[in-house]
Amino acid sequence: MDKPDVQQVFFQHIKSNLAGHLSLVDEVAELLNISNDSAYRRIRGEKPLTFEEISVLCSKYHISMDQLFHLKNDSYLFSGPLSDNSNFGIEKYLEHLLAQANYFNTFEKREFYWQGKDMFIFHCFGFHELTVFKIFFWMKTILQYPFEGREIILLESLRENIYKITNKMIEAYNKFPSVEIWNDDSMNATLRQIDYYRQSKILPSEEYALGLYKEFLAMLNHLEKQAEAGVKFPYGGKPNASSQSFRLYYNEFILGDNCILVVLNDTKTVYINHTVLNIITTRDPVFSEYTYQHFLNIMRKSTLISNTSEKVRTNFFNLLREKVESRIRTF
Repeated sequence: MDKPDVQQVFFQHIKSNLAGHLSLVDEVAELLNISNDSAYRRIRGEKPLTFEEISVLCSKYHISMDQLFHLKNDSYLFSGPLSDNSNFGIEKYLEHLLAQANYFNTFEKREFYWQGKDMFIFHCFGFHELTVFKIFFWMKTILQYPFEGREIILLESLRENIYKITNKMIEAYNKFPSVEIWNDDSMNATLRQIDYYRQSKILPSEEYALGLYKEFLAMLNHLEKQAEAGVKFPYGGKPNASSQSFRLYYNEFILGDNCILVVLNDTKTVYINHTVLNIITTRDPVFSEYTYQHFLNIMRKSTLISNTSEKVRTNFFNLLREKVESRIRTF
């Protein structure tokens, strides 16, 4: 790191990923346990960083050496914890998601893109029983908690805190503009999860299952209202002057891969959901730009149905509603 221009670019990259209220100098000084003056000299390139300091900074801000030195070897650095039933805490998990959403909102320019095999989980959070069901599903089926049949009631003690956190999450989510790409199968995974738990007699009762389907239907109706308005707003609310853009695209032939791309000022970050629950992240510029261009390409091959294309939008949501209503008719 004997070239000041390379070192300065390194710090510019770190600064671009800091929340707007944080000071680069203060962050570097605290992290390296040096004075602010010493931090300034490193940031300006007057004092070379040591390898130990590079390691600390790269680890903290998830920067790869390949990325730093622009080495092209088709390798990309991802970061993210792996959950199992020994380390998973639902409140901690939700708090982490909330912190990410709040972090997005510290940037003046923020863009959010989503394409997935299942609906974006934040849409559940305005509907309490649906939220509890998804959490129970994660814990029992994915993390293999030793729950026995009908023990969804074990989450009763967590409900109040879950609702408080998820209400904050919806509030944060509604503060940044979103682009979402859906298709006919976007809701199927969650519907099949409810179907399986109902058929397996895991849910407390048939009435409980019916309530989940009805909440699912209410969620769809709310999503359609937001798509019609072209903006985001809370369930039961109305658009206002501060409502953020909600651009919903209908794609007829590509199933998403549970990928999120966020543009914060000039930095692109990719979040990939894997093994249902875990999320890994990269800011690698090559990978992120490739993903960004993929989103733009899929959007060009899709139909924008928010605030436009009323006929296509109505047909799309009617198709999704019928999947839920056909299940409700079985009770």
